[in-house]
Amino acid sequence: MVGWIKEEVLSGVHAREAYSLRFYVATKCLAMSNSKNLLEFLEDVSRGLPSSWDWRQPIIIGVSGGADSLALLHSLAELSRGEKSASVVVAHVEYDLRAEASHDREFVVQHAEQLGFPCYWKKGCVQSAPRAQQVDGTEALARRLRYDFFAQLAFEIGARHVAVGHTRDDQAETILHRLLRGTGLGGVAGMPATRELSEGVSLVRPLLHVRRQQTRDFLQAIGKNWREDESNKQLHFSRNFLRHRVLVEVERGPYPAAVEALVRFGEQASAEMSSRLQKIEAVIEKGVEQKNDGKILIHQKGIGDDSSIVPEALIEIWKRKGWPRQELSSKHLNQLTEMIFCGVFEGVAAPNAVDLPGGIHARRLAGGVSLQQK
Repeated sequence: MVGWIKEEVLSGVHAREAYSLRFYVATKCLAMSNSKNLLEFLEDVSRGLPSSWDWRQPIIIGVSGGADSLALLHSLAELSRGEKSASVVVAHVEYDLRAEASHDREFVVQHAEQLGFPCYWKKGCVQSAPRAQQVDGTEALARRLRYDFFAQLAFEIGARHVAVGHTRDDQAETILHRLLRGTGLGGVAGMPATRELSEGVSLVRPLLHVRRQQTRDFLQAIGKNWREDESNKQLHFSRNFLRHRVLVEVERGPYPAAVEALVRFGEQASAEMSSRLQKIEAVIEKGVEQKNDGKILIHQKGIGDDSSIVPEALIEIWKRKGWPRQELSSKHLNQLTEMIFCGVFEGVAAPNAVDLPGGIHARRLAGGVSLQQK
């Protein structure tokens, strides 16, 4: 067996015809089970691929061995069979958090070999990492190590896309988690379907249209087992608590559509955030001038009269300049906004100059403000 259909069934059939035949036969097979229709599942995965997706370029699939990432691997493997010269590799990180981690790695390598894909893996040292790197917690450090490995691998093999297995349930958990922690509009927008991982490399989440249970139904239907990470049941991790104690109970109780409601809320926030980003870009394009000596001039006339967008535009300026933002508070941002609009609106007073965190000096000019790092 290759995929889910015997090769002899496909002998002598053109690649794209074989691809359609695979869909047809496999869908008929699944119709005899209680699983979700295969064609619908694969269409959901395909719908999650960005327009820039190119099978001729190396594609990296991040696989932990869990149900979601394994379903992603096998669904993309099936989709790739209809493409000539498809190049797919598997990437795995073996963390030093569980005794069973080496078994997860062996499991992933085995699945990659069965599909004919090379598998690259790396040990992720979380427990032994310097204390300074663990300040944001185990989950954050593990994620950073994983994405750093994916980015490095993409650079080495020339990949432009890295696919990971976040589902619709993960999206709902992310939005709820950020809401409860206290976040702005960008936070409740959730995880983007595609974002930049590193220069020239995109992180892609093709399963955001898919529920977690669907990945398990899919794997059961094609006769594939998956690995269970027992740490996912430990309720002292905030995400696990939300997953097992909050969302599950809420959906079983009075709000059966809670996950969908949270995701829709995130999509609305994302659309609003996209609109805000366009306004920020317009403010920077029209009202910000970069001088050869590194100085930044902010012209009030170019910005217009909407002062509400200025703090966010200032944060974007800090990002692009690479200036330290850790200690840049809302008080500093409001102070800069007042300096820019001083004399424009009645009752707005501001100092002539101020020193900001990171050695940034701001000075009020006629019609604006100058910023320069000392």
